[in-house]
Amino acid sequence: MSQSLTDFSDLLRSVRESAVHLEMRDGYGVDSERVGFAAWREGHRIDPDDRGSWWRPWLDLVQEVTGKGVVIRRARIVSEPVSDYIAFEHSGTFTNVAAGEQVRWLPRRRASDLALPGNDFWLFDGRLVQFNIFDGLGRWVHTDQTEDAAVAKLCASAFEAVWERGTPHAQYTV
Repeated sequence: MSQSLTDFSDLLRSVRESAVHLEMRDGYGVDSERVGFAAWREGHRIDPDDRGSWWRPWLDLVQEVTGKGVVIRRARIVSEPVSDYIAFEHSGTFTNVAAGEQVRWLPRRRASDLALPGNDFWLFDGRLVQFNIFDGLGRWVHTDQTEDAAVAKLCASAFEAVWERGTPHAQYTV
C-alpha cells in the first residue's frame, strides 16, 4: 500500500487513545532526512533553544494529537555501539519529546529473548497495525495494514515488552 503523509496524518488524527511505534533498524534511507543527516555528520547539531529552526510539520501533528489526550510512544531497538544513523536520530529525539512523544531505547542484546514482528510497525488504538516495509538500504517501500486481532495482539505484546525494558530517552546515552 502506498501512503502519503496526508493519509498518515489523517490516520494519526483518528486515534482516540494510543499510538505506539516500534523501530528496529540501525539505519534508514529516508529521503527527507538526507540533508540533515549529512549536516549532522559534518558536525551540525540542533540547538534546543532555537525551536524555530527544528520545529516541523511532524511535531505539529504530534502536539495536536497528544493535546487531545492521545498517548504516543516510540521504542527503538538498537545495536551497540550505535550506528551513525542512530546517533543522529538520538541527537534529534528531544524534538519528538518536546512535541509530546514518549521515547525509549533498548539495546538489541537485551531483546534477544523477545518475540518481535519482522518489520517496524505502528499500532493504533490496539487494533490497527501498520507495518512499514523497507528495502535492504533502509528505503521505505510500502506499508501493510491489518486489523487481524492476533497480529494486533502480537504487536502490542512485543511493544510492551520492549517498552518495559527500554531506557527513557533522557537517560539513554550513545
